[in-house]
Amino acid sequence: METIKSNSEFEKVFSRGRRYSSDLLRIRVARTDEGDHGRVAFVAPKRLGNAVYRNRCKRVLREAARSCGLPLGSFDVILLSTDRTHDSSPEQVAVSLRGLLRRAGV
Repeated sequence: METIKSNSEFEKVFSRGRRYSSDLLRIRVARTDEGDHGRVAFVAPKRLGNAVYRNRCKRVLREAARSCGLPLGSFDVILLSTDRTHDSSPEQVAVSLRGLLRRAGV
């Protein structure tokens, strides 16, 4: 799974992408210019808690992304955890993620 790593790549997705939210996670989706390879990023902001808490959130997001088949075609997707992501199972987050991707038209 190819991930978004640099700050400039994050800025590009945040500036050009569309935002979709649910109670378990938030996503930003932007179409890529480079062709047919999409990338994914997993974000857990510091305001959620300590490193152990944030790492659990990112593990849940990664597992949900795998089960949904991310990365998709020519889309860059940033997955942002919320305070409810930590206590949810990857299956619950995957259901929410599928709904958000459907709303995004991906």
